Amino acid sequence: MFQILFLFCRLTFETALKLHGGPSIVYAHSMGNQVFRYFLEWLKLEIAPKHYTQWLDQHIHAYFAVGAPLLGSVQTVKATLSGDTYGLPISEGTARLLINSFASTLWMLPFSKYCRADNAYSKHFSGGSRHGYNKYHCEDQEFRSNFSGFPTNIINIEIPSTHGFNAYPSVAEVTEANLSNAECGLPTQLSFSAREIADGTFFKAIEDYDLDSKRVLYQLQKSYHNDPILNPLTPWDRPPIKNIFCIYGIDMKTEVGYYFAPSGKPYPDNWIITDVIFEVEGSLFSRSGDLADGSPGATSGDGTVPYHSLSWCKNWLGSQVNVTRAPQSEHDGSDIQVEFNVEHHQGEDIVPSMTRSPRVKYITYYEDSESITGKRTAVWEIDKANHRNIVRSPVLMREVWLQMWHDIHSDAQSNFVTKAKRGPLRNEDCYWDYGKARCALAEYCEYRYLFGDVHLGQSCRLKNSSVDLLLHYL
Repeated sequence: MFQILFLFCRLTFETALKLHGGPSIVYAHSMGNQVFRYFLEWLKLEIAPKHYTQWLDQHIHAYFAVGAPLLGSVQTVKATLSGDTYGLPISEGTARLLINSFASTLWMLPFSKYCRADNAYSKHFSGGSRHGYNKYHCEDQEFRSNFSGFPTNIINIEIPSTHGFNAYPSVAEVTEANLSNAECGLPTQLSFSAREIADGTFFKAIEDYDLDSKRVLYQLQKSYHNDPILNPLTPWDRPPIKNIFCIYGIDMKTEVGYYFAPSGKPYPDNWIITDVIFEVEGSLFSRSGDLADGSPGATSGDGTVPYHSLSWCKNWLGSQVNVTRAPQSEHDGSDIQVEFNVEHHQGEDIVPSMTRSPRVKYITYYEDSESITGKRTAVWEIDKANHRNIVRSPVLMREVWLQMWHDIHSDAQSNFVTKAKRGPLRNEDCYWDYGKARCALAEYCEYRYLFGDVHLGQSCRLKNSSVDLLLHYL
């Protein structure tokens, strides 16, 4: 199945080059980034080694990784163990059955940044078996650090103290287990990190208490750890594409840990969530609002994927990074903050010493065009951008469009599009300012009524001379 899909993808890139005479742009959102990563690894094995990078340079101009769960998503654990309806009118138990019927669900499990697998590319071209087991091994740092680099343990689960407790119990078994637990004390609580989830330790620990764990464990080993091309539950190094833009939202309340307990009901409703740990703008809170212990990051994720996972692509930046913070809305450049040549150490986050106005949403750009000759890497952090809605964000679409406008002009003076100012690019971006009784953004917009306009805002349009303003972005 994947073979056919990726052959079609390769053919699409090659056909586009022949028809249009230039490379393509890859725009991937969420799990689409995982699929694109797998495509690149597949392509690496299909093309001769010396032609792989050449093929990428010819066929892909830029890769936009939007909301990429580069170290997995914690919510996948909740969906796998107790179900997640995502707003659908179904029960959580039904949602769990549905989600676990998808083999790709485990693709989004959280995993440690310190654990890797053998390189299938090296084994293939050194004469090794392409279908052999890819050994999963972790650095010493994994065992010295807390929580596999995540803010907290992802799973805290109560294991019934009664041996032989069935995950699909009868009424009599549930009653007997409850009485026994009342006599023998509280159940045992176990905690599991991202590594212990990804390597199957967690599913092995609960297989006597959960009907589905053996199947999940088998699928995890067969389809992921033993995959002949790539173990996707490993960190992704920067792909050798000329231009990479990693984009994600921040400062949203995001789930990073769960407390589970037996519900006393049969599978698939045999687990309930007793508490949730959230990251909120650099702090950890429980569902009740109390502060929680852990190691929070500089900020929080996008409401679905934790910041720790989203920001992994900062490791694709070099040792010297230029950081710019600008308002998301149209602006004249008066609120721009810039730090040049910020030192960046691999494995560490970049936290700029910049101020924030509480009423302004910002976009922060981390840009590096010098570490790798001929290649550019940028990370964009967009305040309050929700994971599921970021692809429809006008701010994101504007920035992508401007960057591509910049790139098609060989006479551009900078490596990245300037952040000095932002004006409206479409008639829809102009609006009526009722306080001043005129069109807002008067430098760019004017009142120009056309038949069919039903309110003042629709009659605000770009000035005819606004096309010339695009030259300022070069």
